[in-house]
Amino acid sequence: MRTDFKTLRVTDEGPILRVQLNRPDAGNAISSEVLTELLEVLRALEDDRFVRVMVLSGTGDHFCMGGDRAEFPALLEQDLSGTALRAVAAKAHRVCAALSQLGVVTIAQLHGDVIGAGLGLAVFCDLRVGATTCRFRMPEVGLGVPPAWGGVLPRLIEEAGQAQVRRLLLTAEKFDATRAAQLSILHEVVPSDDLEAAVIRWTKPIARRDPTTMRITKSMLNARATAAQLSASGSFDDELLTAAISRMNLSRR
Repeated sequence: MRTDFKTLRVTDEGPILRVQLNRPDAGNAISSEVLTELLEVLRALEDDRFVRVMVLSGTGDHFCMGGDRAEFPALLEQDLSGTALRAVAAKAHRVCAALSQLGVVTIAQLHGDVIGAGLGLAVFCDLRVGATTCRFRMPEVGLGVPPAWGGVLPRLIEEAGQAQVRRLLLTAEKFDATRAAQLSILHEVVPSDDLEAAVIRWTKPIARRDPTTMRITKSMLNARATAAQLSASGSFDDELLTAAISRMNLSRR
């Protein structure tokens, strides 16, 4: 697997692959290029029989401050029909589906702001550990767009529960790491200085496990989860998101 990416920092540590969102000046906002490179990494991992664990994190002060909203107007100017924007939305869905269905164990290592699409990426990981300084938010409704990015809603409901997700979406309120753990969005909360050690406590034993057993176990877990729902709702979600963003940008002209 190549490691010379523009928006990602990829480090091969044998059975552990570290993937960092690497746009610190933009709060690691998820652009079309980030999605393209993430999809390349995830597809390469599908055929990799040596990597056991993938750790997803972010460089700079934040894990991810959401989708790259600065990119939306440019995409609409290129194509007023919304085709280019729709393609980005569909790509986000493919990334999240690939992350959910990946055979290797995925760990989200979170710090700083974890917002919108960033939270979406995190909840598609198998295990999630966050620093006490983490701040979470689902701002979509406040921005005038539906929570359709990446087909994340069914997964979020599966992880945190419908009643709690309803509150977080409709109020767009911020919540901290302690609250995220209560909602099962985080499996563990540690001080910032202990974040790396917490990840290593998970990666070491997982890396020693039989890979076939791990893949089968993940398949069994996913069978009860939302893979079918994600596949069925993907196109509709992409259309919803595209229409809402198009309307939002046109109203600002």
